[in-house]
Amino acid sequence: MSVPNAAPSQQLFDCSNPAERERGLSAAARAVRGGELVVMPTDTVYGLGCDAFNGTAVRGLLAAKRRGPDMPVGVLVGSWHTIDGLVTSVPQSARSLIEAFWPGEVSLVLEHAPSLAWDLGSTHGTVMLRMPLHPVALEVLREVGPMAVSSANTSGNPPASNVSEAITQLAGSVGVYLDGGPSGDPVASTIVDLTGVRPRLLRVGSVTAEQVEEVTGQEVDRP
Repeated sequence: MSVPNAAPSQQLFDCSNPAERERGLSAAARAVRGGELVVMPTDTVYGLGCDAFNGTAVRGLLAAKRRGPDMPVGVLVGSWHTIDGLVTSVPQSARSLIEAFWPGEVSLVLEHAPSLAWDLGSTHGTVMLRMPLHPVALEVLREVGPMAVSSANTSGNPPASNVSEAITQLAGSVGVYLDGGPSGDPVASTIVDLTGVRPRLLRVGSVTAEQVEEVTGQEVDRP
């Protein structure tokens, strides 16, 4: 499909069409492995993503969003077990939240494994991880591995809730767009920092503080 007002090198795939979806998934995987940016649907809003281990690609993602490394990028994974190789340790509180809410709208902040060669911005030794509840995103992630992903918008503008909004804001920066139709309600994920003695909520989304406390069995520090 042609992309209005987009460079010829950019591709848009309608994932409601099975054949086009397969072509789109293959194109997205090639783009990510080649250090390019892709836009894909998630269970919250559309995401702008790249290979989490490609520092040049991550810097390109931040540049496309017009923001600096002081606002680091989170990482999406395609399975529960992927995080074991990404962090120093997985506390029981994290395991409990993963079992209760993944794939879904909870992001976990943990200390990342010091051996990893990635640069996600000014993370101060931590990484924010989430497994999205969207079939297109999960297929891409299971094909290419962990991806650095942020909302598909430029800084100061609303996150894209459909692929047209993403194209309008990011045209010229993205190699492949996967159109999964309109996103659901644009509710951000709940972010839980698990690097301290007890959980700390950095942002409350669709999962409440009370739900986090019930699952972890711990009182949480609230924003």
